[in-house]
Amino acid sequence: MSPTEVFTKEEFKKYAEIATECRVYKDDRKGIAKIKARTKRKLVTIKVPLDELDSFLQDVNCPEVIEIK
Repeated sequence: MSPTEVFTKEEFKKYAEIATECRVYKDDRKGIAKIKARTKRKLVTIKVPLDELDSFLQDVNCPEVIEIK
């Protein structure tokens, strides 16, 4: 099973609502964060700029957010 990347925040929010967990990977060199939502059947990812990360995570209804360093 390979991850599916989405490019709109609204589409990612739909998957995040049914996800069991979300993982956040920060890449300071590139200035982006990759957020992965694990559902029962899929792994969905989105890339967000680091300055928008906090506000985006507040908008997303993910049951558990795990930050990976």
